[in-house]
Amino acid sequence: MKKVTLREYAKLHKLSFFNVVKMVRNRELKSEMVKEEGNEVTYILLEEETQRAIPNNSPLEPTNTVTLTLQEENRLLKEEIVRLKEALEKCNKRTVLA
Repeated sequence: MKKVTLREYAKLHKLSFFNVVKMVRNRELKSEMVKEEGNEVTYILLEEETQRAIPNNSPLEPTNTVTLTLQEENRLLKEEIVRLKEALEKCNKRTVLA
């Protein structure tokens, strides 16, 4: 078992420091508190099982692997435009009445 600090863990897995702190508080990661030079330092215990449980929040990787044809993608985008226009009209009506 290897011990790393919260900041090192965040750098290793390309996560924000605050997300790592939340994961430790929610007990998603195994950790231990060690008193060093009068300060309490939190270390994360690295194991193979723990590394597999890390969520992959990379914005560069697509989450869905479904391939769409250009026609299907175009149709979906047009539907989204229609939905957004309707939402904008509703919003405009509310601001005019106010």
